[in-house]
Amino acid sequence: MIEILLKFIEIIVFPGFIFIGLLSLFYEWIDRKFYAKLQNRVGPLYAGPHGILQPLADFIKLLSKEDIVPEAADKILFTMMPIIFFSLSLLITLNLPITSIHGIISFKGDLIFLVAMLTIISIVVYVSGEVSTSRFATIGAERAILQLLGYEIPFMLSLISIAISSNSITLSEIVSAQKNIWYIFTPNIIAFIIFLITGQAELERIPFDIPEAEQEIVAGWIVEYSGKKLALFRFGRDIETLFIAGLGATLFLGGPLGPVIPGLETLLYTIYFIIKSIFILLILTTIRAIFARLRIDQVLSISWKYFIPLALIQLLIVRVIY
Repeated sequence: MIEILLKFIEIIVFPGFIFIGLLSLFYEWIDRKFYAKLQNRVGPLYAGPHGILQPLADFIKLLSKEDIVPEAADKILFTMMPIIFFSLSLLITLNLPITSIHGIISFKGDLIFLVAMLTIISIVVYVSGEVSTSRFATIGAERAILQLLGYEIPFMLSLISIAISSNSITLSEIVSAQKNIWYIFTPNIIAFIIFLITGQAELERIPFDIPEAEQEIVAGWIVEYSGKKLALFRFGRDIETLFIAGLGATLFLGGPLGPVIPGLETLLYTIYFIIKSIFILLILTTIRAIFARLRIDQVLSISWKYFIPLALIQLLIVRVIY
């Protein structure tokens, strides 16, 4: 009975749903604050100390807004898509090894599962835009799928490089393989760079925010969503940002590994994981700050002409070494 209760607390509270939700809002605050500093602005300031509660305030504000469903939209799918997007983002984040080398959800071959879930999330984005019947949303949805064709292959190749290096497609085993040296300090540095760039595209952040380009298509595939539905999309994207940062820390920085004191393993592992994933997040924010938006044809051209060949060369190097 006690074991069941502890497992329930682990899933719901720590390091489960509540912890992940709060941590993702904290990461959004870091992202916005650091992004503002890079642009010589103040950033979030008034909601809480140094504006730390601003992401939560924005989420609550959206929940209180009117929830409008376009008359011509497929009302069932239009209502379900935000829930599915949020649920999938939360599901994949439960796989991250935050408090130990194992996530709450951990099984053989879970890396393949995560790649599949990320692809499904991209499909959800496409469907979300199409069912709203707005021409802006339709264009944004089509851009999202085209962009997926560009970044998905180099993204997967960067993960395959790690799988070859660790001889495993299981996150816990990949973490264990980095006990002596993190993969960022090996020839996998090339895979790390590709992962960062394609991860930015996965999150639709500058310079890959083409599906949501405000100056061109208002807000792209998300333009018709408001109120609670928009809140779920925004919150889901925050959680997905946490996932990409955490996945980068897991694959290239040893995940939660670090010096530990007996009895404090869980606390220290969590601290190490957060520090490493924030490091990844700051790199993603820097990319967002220093680049301008690309065109969709440029994304496809760069991906197929440069990223895919570079990723294949990376695979050959790793195959020879390992």
